[in-house]
Amino acid sequence: MNENSSPVLSLVIPCYNEEEVLPESINQLTLVTNKLIKKGKISPKSKLLFVNDGSRDRTWEIIEEAAQQNPLVRGLKLSRNVGHQNALLAGLNEARNYSDCVISVDADLQDDLSIIEEFIDKYDEGFDIVYGVRRSRTTDTFFKRSTAQGFYRLMNVMGVNVVYNHADYRLMSKRTLEHLNEYKEVNLFLRGLVPLIGFKSTNVYYDRHERFAGESKYPLKKMLAFAFDGITSFSVTPIRLITSVGFVLFAFSVLIGLYTIFSKIMGNTTTGWSSLMLSIWFIGGIQLVALGLIGEYIGKIYKEVKARPKYIVEKLTYHSEELPKLQKELMSVR
Repeated sequence: MNENSSPVLSLVIPCYNEEEVLPESINQLTLVTNKLIKKGKISPKSKLLFVNDGSRDRTWEIIEEAAQQNPLVRGLKLSRNVGHQNALLAGLNEARNYSDCVISVDADLQDDLSIIEEFIDKYDEGFDIVYGVRRSRTTDTFFKRSTAQGFYRLMNVMGVNVVYNHADYRLMSKRTLEHLNEYKEVNLFLRGLVPLIGFKSTNVYYDRHERFAGESKYPLKKMLAFAFDGITSFSVTPIRLITSVGFVLFAFSVLIGLYTIFSKIMGNTTTGWSSLMLSIWFIGGIQLVALGLIGEYIGKIYKEVKARPKYIVEKLTYHSEELPKLQKELMSVR
């Protein structure tokens, strides 16, 4: 395969406080990319785009240094921390300007980089989207494994089309990214958005590694918030469930009312403090849950209506030798 027929690949890597693992990530990703270039699988114009999501450590400094020394590396610095999904979207939108296909991958080296070649093979076969799917979750704790699998099952029950055991390790073609950019919602959940595009897709299976260094950027609190955002961004089933519960409680109250009237007629009525208090607390709890859920949807509407930018790019870093040529290319594209 000659250079002209080889696709230009960009690897997009969101980074948040990754100074411990980032040098090794750059090294391993460079090795994989150069190997694919030598094989003729991808074009020599292929790049590694590291997105700094408002890191508070030396992450950006490491990216800048690598961009000067390594012609494959480019850096994109966001003005503040906007979260993994928005940072990933920023990288995807930047990379689609000069790439035929883009692969998103985390910086922690838990995703198996050896299957990137298989991603490219599937792309060459005509697939616009290739999902990296975990074979198993044996490396996870019992709690994380159970909650993660429960999340995917719950999403499917709610009517949200997500790929089971897939995170954000995927390949997308240029036209897929162009259509993804047409989705303007502020409440971003890429695992649900990408399948909505509907282009030809397939799965590549791999075993996930232990984190190379540093700490997970998704503690329990963030994972729960992410799961809840995903459900409420793509499904109205929870709010319909509350409506159904309301009807059930109404029917139950009618039965209780009839029972009370019957007891009154039969002269069997007694003052029951316990049953009264239990009823008040139960109904009150249901009402608060319902109001909270409705408030969550109203809050999302509030954010969507304001339509604030999902991210702001503060700085772009390129290799010094390619900068003048690249600036001309980007100006002609945009």
